[in-house]
Amino acid sequence: MFAKSLLAALAASTLVAAHGKVASVVGDAGGNGTALAIQGGVVPGPGRNRVTEVDTTVFKSTDIMTDGLGKTTGQGKNDVSMVAQAMDLSGNTLPQVSAQGGSLSGVFHVVTTDGAGPIEAVVDPTATGQFSQGIKLTATTQVPGNNGNIRPNGKVPRDTIFSRTVERVRRGLGIEKRAANVNQDFPMAFSVPDGTTCTGTMNGIENVCLAKIANSNKAGPFGGVVPFQIVNGSPAAPAAPAATSAVPAAAAAKSTKGSKNARRAVAFSA
Repeated sequence: MFAKSLLAALAASTLVAAHGKVASVVGDAGGNGTALAIQGGVVPGPGRNRVTEVDTTVFKSTDIMTDGLGKTTGQGKNDVSMVAQAMDLSGNTLPQVSAQGGSLSGVFHVVTTDGAGPIEAVVDPTATGQFSQGIKLTATTQVPGNNGNIRPNGKVPRDTIFSRTVERVRRGLGIEKRAANVNQDFPMAFSVPDGTTCTGTMNGIENVCLAKIANSNKAGPFGGVVPFQIVNGSPAAPAAPAATSAVPAAAAAKSTKGSKNARRAVAFSA
């Protein structure tokens, strides 16, 4: 019975991969950003994999501490010049992270069933893609998933002996299971260690770091690379209202009345 079920599961597999991407990121001190190579609203949410996956970054290793910026099917190999395209979509201010108690948070868009959590993140302070020498971040809000897998309805599948066996066999045969469209957004957040500094330059912008965010699914892994900056101190407080020297109306009226009485007294004595 087990063998028949295993064969049925393998028969349902095809050579199709899956995807999840970093849609947007903000810093605790302000700013807004998105991952390199993201194309925005021109990429549909629902639909066939070949049109919904074009701006999802795929990395070469499930080890988050691996060098490189990844690639997409839509634009090929990612490079640092893509920060200009990212800022056209998200604004002129990169995510701003406090030097003390800082964090990055945002939206991880699960495109298909192999593009889910859990996810990891690492920072490259040089903004060159040298993540092997980077600083690993701690997730404070995690994307749901089981080894990168999630059901089309957004529910996390159970990890069973049978599911693990199917996974091992199809990997051994080089079979990728069909990835169903999910098209759901999930919140994510990572704390950034105190004292982190950014030394990179991208598109003429100095003091830039890169954060690589990805799951560890062997079909990918999938995620994205986001530029951000570290700022010292708190964001500037709103300007205080300008001081005014105007005399209150009641006081002004009283003063005017007193002046008139004084003038009358002078005229009478004359």
